[in-house]
Amino acid sequence: MTAFTAYCACDAHGPLLPKMFQRRALRADDVLIEIAYCGVCHSDVHQVNNDWNNTTFPCVPGHEIVGHVAAVGPEVTRHKVGDRVAVGCFVDSCGQCESCLQGQEQHCTGGVTATYNGKDRVSGENTLGGYADKIVVREKFVLHVPDALDLKYASPLLCAGITVWTPMRENGVGKGTKLAVVGLGGLGHMGVKLAVALGAEVTVITTSPSKADDALALGAHKVLLSTDRKSMMASLNAFDFILDTIPKRHDVNPYLMLLGRNGVLVVVGAIEPLEPVHGGLLIRNNRRLAGSLIGGLPATQELLCFCAERQLLPQCELIDIGSVNDAYARMQANDVKYRFVIDMASLRESAAA
Repeated sequence: MTAFTAYCACDAHGPLLPKMFQRRALRADDVLIEIAYCGVCHSDVHQVNNDWNNTTFPCVPGHEIVGHVAAVGPEVTRHKVGDRVAVGCFVDSCGQCESCLQGQEQHCTGGVTATYNGKDRVSGENTLGGYADKIVVREKFVLHVPDALDLKYASPLLCAGITVWTPMRENGVGKGTKLAVVGLGGLGHMGVKLAVALGAEVTVITTSPSKADDALALGAHKVLLSTDRKSMMASLNAFDFILDTIPKRHDVNPYLMLLGRNGVLVVVGAIEPLEPVHGGLLIRNNRRLAGSLIGGLPATQELLCFCAERQLLPQCELIDIGSVNDAYARMQANDVKYRFVIDMASLRESAAA
């Protein structure tokens, strides 16, 4: 067993506090990772608050993990001590179903094992995430971080990045695609950066005039205010693809009207019921409304390599672990541009004090 320190929630809506835990002893195909940085995802807040009524306490959040290999099991061949590595939203799957065999592990028929608040497939223990100094993960689910990627800013690619990357790749976004990103937060800002890098003509749709300058600075070509009825009407049928990153229940009908023939709107933000959808808007122009869940291991590795080649990184605010509760409060108040990343050196320093 490996002792480690982590910040955990012991009950819903309670503060995150430091606590000692034990990681499992290395199995033959396991990798022990010393965590350097861990991103803070909005789903972390939902999970520790038990908003989805499925949290097992104590809960150690964190599924945007980057660091270095500290030890390996005897059958590990892909990674060696010292390698720069990453772990995303899941740490295991059945490996046998069609989804797993096709590199779509996030859709595992038997249920993917989440990086935290999941159930270990061997021991049945609750999985504990990356707000910690160490983590043990099966080799297959450990990704390589190219040397060109700055570890300080790479971690949000493991969730925010792959969440927007997957639907764009699956829908052939590229040069000539007229694409809109709805919402300019953690997901939306990466959607803009990646879509521009893929060659799309990118418009940000927002309710906030104050976000126009930010959108253009991120590389967007245009900004459309959804509260401006005249501008919205002038944009009917204008887009091939719309990436909807709004993180709560909302009305997609105004955005469906903006899709041209065979256009697609993909929901990646709202994990709850949407407002009723007008069927006529789907029938007209042969529009499609779809959803997308993160991405599989091959797609995530592809994203890391793409971002390294293009030097595309999320915009992050680096924090120490002791500030994580304040970060949660700020995130819920939309007071972050655009992701928080925890420097885990602060956890080791705190433990040594």
